[in-house]
Amino acid sequence: MNVKSRLFAPLLMATVTAAAALAVLPAPAVAAEQMYQVGFEQAAIPDADHAPIAAIIWYPTAAEARDIQVGPVAIKAAPSAPIARSGLPLLIISHGTGAGAISHVDTAIALAQAGFVVVTPTHSGDNYEDESNVGKPAWLADRSRHIVRTIDFMLGSWRGSLNIDENKIGIFGFSAGATTALISIGGEPDLGRLAPHCATQPEFVCRLYPAPAAAVENPSWSHDPRISAAAIAAPGLGFLFGPDSLAKVKTPVQIWAGSDDKIVPYASNTANVRALLPKTTEYRPVQGAGHLSFLSPCPDPSVMPAICTDKPGFDRTAFHAELNAALITFFRAHLAAP
Repeated sequence: MNVKSRLFAPLLMATVTAAAALAVLPAPAVAAEQMYQVGFEQAAIPDADHAPIAAIIWYPTAAEARDIQVGPVAIKAAPSAPIARSGLPLLIISHGTGAGAISHVDTAIALAQAGFVVVTPTHSGDNYEDESNVGKPAWLADRSRHIVRTIDFMLGSWRGSLNIDENKIGIFGFSAGATTALISIGGEPDLGRLAPHCATQPEFVCRLYPAPAAAVENPSWSHDPRISAAAIAAPGLGFLFGPDSLAKVKTPVQIWAGSDDKIVPYASNTANVRALLPKTTEYRPVQGAGHLSFLSPCPDPSVMPAICTDKPGFDRTAFHAELNAALITFFRAHLAAP
């Protein structure tokens, strides 16, 4: 098993037990009259000339939720239920390398309870079952294309498309998903920065590329002007953004970073992104958080300690209550959610 598989393949498995944690997560900071039950369905999103993109859609409903099984995960939701109302904002969650659609299950559910339609695609070629695209020139470009295809589907052929306000679209991304989000809102990484950086600062992501010293031509990036707000956490490969790489970003951005993140070092990633963004709405440092602290809480960290154990004294469950509430507040403010 290669280095990236040893670290990232268990990410989805870490969320297998996340549903149990939901029972002890404090409710998001949302008024009682604004809380919904959570509807749930799975989808295969068309991606021309490529395999369909598997996704889970979470949405507000008035239908009674029940215990259901999502693969190995038990959650409380209402499958294929009526959608609560029209004019709902849409959020896309882009997961990190080697993870999947339920890696941020508590966040998706909290946002749906608060009145957002949330779609969590599993990035083809970069997920817990298939890492065939990781480290290739098209890796991040394909991820950004997935976001465009996902929005097309949600506003087009999804059965609830008429319930979505096409002027209220946001994205939340973690790690490689944060970089995906930055590309989606206008960012253009420069892959030519990879080799020089890895030669002098060989951080973890450098090991994901088979030959980081080789010259790499930039692919065609997919941007989506329909996205009006972005929240990102621990942006991996943030060092790929050069002086003009984020100049076209016009949307407000909320940035999160853990003080104990050894996988995505702050100085070469988040700090670089913060310095380059022309319009950063807010920065949220998280004292004591490691890289994987942004994944859904594990009720029993001893089951998978490498993935579920945080720095001594750091409470991932309490942090996620704060994270989810802050995301709700941010997206409501910038998407004018009802």
